[in-house]
Amino acid sequence: MSSFSGDETAPFFGFLGAAAALVFSCMGAAYGTAKSGVGVASMGVMRPELVMKSIVPVVMAGVLGIYGLIIAVIISTGINPKAKSYYLFDGYAHLSSGLACGLAGLSAGMAIGIVGDAGVRKESLAYFLGVDIPHGVEQSLLIQANAQQPKLFVGMILILIFAEALALYGLIVGIILSSRAGQSRAD
Repeated sequence: MSSFSGDETAPFFGFLGAAAALVFSCMGAAYGTAKSGVGVASMGVMRPELVMKSIVPVVMAGVLGIYGLIIAVIISTGINPKAKSYYLFDGYAHLSSGLACGLAGLSAGMAIGIVGDAGVRKESLAYFLGVDIPHGVEQSLLIQANAQQPKLFVGMILILIFAEALALYGLIVGIILSSRAGQSRAD
C-alpha cells in the first residue's frame, strides 16, 4: 500500500500541462526565431550594417520559451501527491494552465516570425511601402529604402510588441490557473 493521496491519474494531467507549456512555447520561439532569422540573413547579405537593427524580432521570439519554462516549473513544483492530496481538479487546472501559456506562446511566435521576416526582408519592403518595383531593378534599391524608412522600423517594433503581449496574456492566465490547483477540496 502506497502513501499516495488523491486521484492516481491526476498527476498525469498536471505533468501533461507542464510539458505542453514548455513544448508549445518553445515551438513558437523556434518558429519565430527561424522565420525572423531568414529575413535577417537576407538583409545582411546586401547591408550588413542593418543586421543588429534587424535582430530585434529574433530576440523577442527567443523570450517566448522562457514563458513556457516559468509555467512548467510552477506546475511541476505543485505536483507532489505524497506530501499533499492531488485530485483531478488540480491536474486539470495545471493542464489548462500549461495549454493556455503554451498555445499563446505558439501563436505569438508565429506572429513574431511572420512580422519579423516581412519587416526586415528586402522583397517584402516594397509591399509595406506600397511601391511597385519593375522587373530588373536592382534589389539593393529596396534595401536602401529600408534604411531610409525609420517609420517602417518603428511600426514593425510596435507590431512585435503587440504580438509579444499575446504570450504575456497566456503567461498571466497560466499563473492564475495554476494557482487554482489545490483549491478543489478543503484538506
